[in-house]
Amino acid sequence: MSVVQLKLSELFDAPAGSDWDRPGDSKGKRKGGKQPSSPKTPTTPTSPTTPTTPTTPTTPTTTADRQRVAQELAAALKQEGSNSLFTEKVLERVHTASKSTSTYSRISAVLLFNALVQEFGRASEAHLLTLIPAILTLIGDKGTDVRKEAQEAFTNYVAFANPSSSRALCDLLLQGLKTSSPWQTKASVLKVIGELTEKGNTKYFIPDLVPVVSECMWDTKDEVADAAKATLTKIGLAAGNPDIEPFVPVLVRAIAKPSEVPECVHQLAATTFVQAVESPSLAIMVPLLVRGLRERATPIIRQSAVIIENMAKLVNEPHDAEPFLDKLVPGLENAKTNVSDPECRTVAQRAWDTLQGIKQGVKEHAAKPRKTPQVLNAAIKEILTKASAWEESPRAESTLLFIASTSSHLVFSLNFEEEEYTKAIAPYLEWVPEGSRATIVRTIYELCAGDRAEGAGDEADDDEGEDLCKCEFSLAYGNKILLNTAKLHLKRGRRYGLCGGNDVGKSTLMRAIANGQLEGFPAPDVLRSVYVEPDIPADLADFNVVEFVYCDPQLKSKKREEVENALRAVSFTNEMLGNPVSSLSGGWRMKLALARVMLNAADILMLDEPTNHLDKYNVAWLENYLMGLKDVTSIMVSHDSSFLDKVCTDIIHFENKKLKHYRGNLSHFVKIRPEAKSYYELKTTKFTFRFPEPGYLEGVKSKGKVLVRMRNVGFTYPGTNRKILTGVNIWCSMLSRVAVIGVNGAGKSTMIKLLTGELIADEGEIERHPNVLIAYVAQHAFHHIEQHMEKTPNEYIQWRFSGGEDKEAIDKAARQFTPEEEKKMAEKVLVDGEKRQVERIMGRRQLKKSYEYEVKWVGKPHDANTWLPRNKLEEMGFLKVVQRIDEKEAANHAAFAKPLTQQAIAKHLQDVGLEQEFSVHTQMRALSGGQKVKVVLGAAMWNNPHILILDEPTNYLDRDSLGALAGAIKEFGGGVLMVSHHSEFTEALCPETWLVADGKLVPQNQPPEFQIAEKMGWKPEEEMVDAGGNTIKVKPKKTELSRKERMARDKRRKEALARGEELSDSDLD
Repeated sequence: MSVVQLKLSELFDAPAGSDWDRPGDSKGKRKGGKQPSSPKTPTTPTSPTTPTTPTTPTTPTTTADRQRVAQELAAALKQEGSNSLFTEKVLERVHTASKSTSTYSRISAVLLFNALVQEFGRASEAHLLTLIPAILTLIGDKGTDVRKEAQEAFTNYVAFANPSSSRALCDLLLQGLKTSSPWQTKASVLKVIGELTEKGNTKYFIPDLVPVVSECMWDTKDEVADAAKATLTKIGLAAGNPDIEPFVPVLVRAIAKPSEVPECVHQLAATTFVQAVESPSLAIMVPLLVRGLRERATPIIRQSAVIIENMAKLVNEPHDAEPFLDKLVPGLENAKTNVSDPECRTVAQRAWDTLQGIKQGVKEHAAKPRKTPQVLNAAIKEILTKASAWEESPRAESTLLFIASTSSHLVFSLNFEEEEYTKAIAPYLEWVPEGSRATIVRTIYELCAGDRAEGAGDEADDDEGEDLCKCEFSLAYGNKILLNTAKLHLKRGRRYGLCGGNDVGKSTLMRAIANGQLEGFPAPDVLRSVYVEPDIPADLADFNVVEFVYCDPQLKSKKREEVENALRAVSFTNEMLGNPVSSLSGGWRMKLALARVMLNAADILMLDEPTNHLDKYNVAWLENYLMGLKDVTSIMVSHDSSFLDKVCTDIIHFENKKLKHYRGNLSHFVKIRPEAKSYYELKTTKFTFRFPEPGYLEGVKSKGKVLVRMRNVGFTYPGTNRKILTGVNIWCSMLSRVAVIGVNGAGKSTMIKLLTGELIADEGEIERHPNVLIAYVAQHAFHHIEQHMEKTPNEYIQWRFSGGEDKEAIDKAARQFTPEEEKKMAEKVLVDGEKRQVERIMGRRQLKKSYEYEVKWVGKPHDANTWLPRNKLEEMGFLKVVQRIDEKEAANHAAFAKPLTQQAIAKHLQDVGLEQEFSVHTQMRALSGGQKVKVVLGAAMWNNPHILILDEPTNYLDRDSLGALAGAIKEFGGGVLMVSHHSEFTEALCPETWLVADGKLVPQNQPPEFQIAEKMGWKPEEEMVDAGGNTIKVKPKKTELSRKERMARDKRRKEALARGEELSDSDLD
């Protein structure tokens, strides 16, 4: 009997009649604590490396004895070579013993496996891999010692394993996560998968791991469920997409808890993706999207379909998305067929079509098979056969399967270092002569490296100047693809104009650079980039100028003197340094932002609409400042064509989701691309805006009638001595087209805020027609919506106008009661011989050419209500109360034109250029600057206003949108006032100007106040959309009364006269 056979017999053959077969052994002892009898053993221990040849087998009586025998056996096998594992049927013996009912046999199998791992190392890895399922089963064995030894053996194997064999190992580990597996086995497997993932060994087969690991999160054993969640989190973080990493915990919770799916979908929709999406990222997100398609809420289904469509477009390699097609397509088919919302069905159809395109791409690439283990198995066998190095043996077959798997793992990991292939292949080709191994490994490497992607080549570019960055990346914002494999090449000292239409991703690109999210872009510690946003956040507006600078974390260490000198360099005075940021005009805010840039000493300066709010003098200053920066690269987005023309040395243009680089300024760019001439022309050929006609204005027969007037108005900001305005006298009608002009800080926006009630005048009077509705879009337009970023535009308008009035108007300073007014309103008045106190004002009705209001008295029933005229209530201090009732009544007139429903709002926003995709289904935090301005504009026009006031309306809008806005203003039937430094825009629309300078307002080209104007004609809406989305034709009002109607009218008039009421000509029509 050979040494191997003898040791196998000693290890696996328990003595007849022994208690080893019984479960529950402890440290190799019999029940009762007595050791089993055994024959004499040699007094001198046998060396594990030089085994002796005893004549008869001995029976090991303790775990230590069995461990010694296992080590001796492993040493003997190594001496004979790895082929002896097959010729002596060692692997078969271990596998059989692992399934034995005998505890003796099971623990012996584990001990021998562990000994082979330690003796052979990686040389036997290919062969021992087949025993991993048996060892995993024993980790959950009912015997304590078996579990302990199996866990130790498994741990040792994983520690010795070649990293390139992780794919083959994980395929077997996943079998240990079956429902029938013991919980100890599942917990151990999950832990090892997590460890392999943290080492980066599992990235490119994450799609196989996620479904199985996810199932374990619902295991009844808490230890398994917790381990699954921890492992899935590690898998998500290892997916290699920094943009998804912050959301991995949310994604894992949503997979485990379906109720969190809607919020997770919303968060994904607002995420900026700056890298190409690969299969690991898809593996993490697809479970969420599948659940999103199963949600009952139509918006979530639709949002999921949009994300699927756009993420599929970011996948460069069709095979990356192939494993997920069968999971996503059924949900999309159901959505495009069965969802009641037709718009959602359209989106689902679009996503389905995109996935069909990927399927077609997979078919087109099928002619070139991927280097899967199955493909490489046949190819490597052919290489060995041609080299006369193939042997027909179980050892060779086992090794072939192993090196095919490791080679495939390297290919899918995009690892094409020849040294790595040598480590993964050479140690296992034991039977191949050493002289031939290097050649064979080299041939296998060349076979695998054929999948290496060849570079597409760089774009032609000049070699002048220092390179700052040269990178390739993809970019998306939530559910919209912006750039796909675009290239960006920047040189030091150049000034780049970033050009493209609204919503193509200009601001998103700059923000991604500033946040360090752009793939391939140098790290912040290598290249310092500073992004100057167009507006100052509301939460920083109350800081003074110096404190605002220190809000930048990178400037906290700067000395105060250095900060103040930088501010003075951009013309700030000592007095202004202590003023709050909120008191600064738009031009000064931009200078403040630029001062922070100077202190940051940036390599790349990114400016988003830098000329917004700047007058021509400050624009000239900014141009000189930028052109003086010789070592700083500037990237700027601006809709001011003359500014780009003067400043830019290069143009980067968004074209078909790519970035195209052009040398020269904007004029030179237009010569090359004539279709880009829209950057010069104030007109639109793409789309139009349409404003609703002004609502019915009771008592107004002419558009020339004055609706708003200022008489000797003056104003000074609290805490300052400078009088901003004094002696202002202006008026405005529905015929007005006024441009308010003046330098930065002159008081233009202040005058507008006084007119709209945002501020209260210190002196003078402001008169408004009781029923006039004024729409106001502020200079810093986003302040209207900054508290509602979690809402969609549609939800925002529904919130703002629910209840029959504009909630924004309620918060105006002119609506707030002073202590004196509150005291005056609380006073009792004499009514019908008794003193009463007003509880509230209920409503109004017409009284001659004015109104009277129904008053509810404190402590009195409703039938004791009294109607009082407007002038009486004003004397009692209720002016602001009746003004609010007047505005609510005026808003109610507008409400009859269109209901506050999703369909009506979507149509209304579409009239100002905001597509339904963004108005109904996208939260406002995910919108671009231009889209947010359209939301604010649409909300302002919802109530069919009579006068529209725009403070810097050209900010954020591209030339096409400006042209559309200009066309809408020309066609608008109400009055328009606008503050703008965009002379081209105002001169085309406004014949009248108000010049604000030195605290005075001087009207120019103002028509006579009592001009003969066109008769006021109220144009009702011809159709409306009800809550169900149905379009209803509105019957036009009769222009002539029938004989019966005239008789009824005359009768009503006579009855009114008999009661002593005075009637106007228009009454009772």
